[in-house]
Amino acid sequence: MTAQQSPQPNPNPDPPEEAAAPRTAGRGLIWAAGAFLLGSFLVYNSLDDSADATPQSRPAVAASAHHRAVAPHSDLALSRSAPKRLTIPELGVDAPFTHLTLGPTGQLNPPPANDKNLVGWYQDGAAPGERGAAIVAGHVDTKTGPAVFLQLEILKPGATVEITREDGIVATFKIDSVETFSKANFPNDRVYADTPDAQLRLITCGGSYDHKAKDYMSNVVAFAHLASSKRA
Repeated sequence: MTAQQSPQPNPNPDPPEEAAAPRTAGRGLIWAAGAFLLGSFLVYNSLDDSADATPQSRPAVAASAHHRAVAPHSDLALSRSAPKRLTIPELGVDAPFTHLTLGPTGQLNPPPANDKNLVGWYQDGAAPGERGAAIVAGHVDTKTGPAVFLQLEILKPGATVEITREDGIVATFKIDSVETFSKANFPNDRVYADTPDAQLRLITCGGSYDHKAKDYMSNVVAFAHLASSKRA
């Protein structure tokens, strides 16, 4: 993982890439933050903190199925409030949030690697539902098995993501596209740039696993926009 400069308010992270077939346990996630556009961006990397872990199996998916879609612009936006829980009905995901911060070298600290069902929100960026691109990251697997975002890459446009916030509002996002990007050519501007409306980025690792580097070669990014909101 390479560290860069710290992000500023409403930063834009820099993660995912290509998704592929089954993964294995024992991969931690690590992001690096760096200056970009209105503030900065985060790069999403994965680090295996186990000695010689082998990737775990997961449903195979054709990379060609991923395609780019333009998110519809909407004036719908909510005031700032931290997220509490994320659900993705199509994937059977129902997970609590933890807050992610930057480490001393500027990297975004990943969610704890010992919890398979936990997602992290970059708390110095936009909150889910607030104007801007809210960044949410989760493990594809851990040392103990498949994790919360194992199947993120198979989400289809139109699928819904619900985030229950501390203010009691449930923000519903619709997926615009799910894409995989090589970490070597990650589109920071697309993923982390500030947005005039409320958007969401779900990020995890993907692609092939480099045993020597103990890192996935790609990142999977789900792009979504705020579609509606309601009281819980």
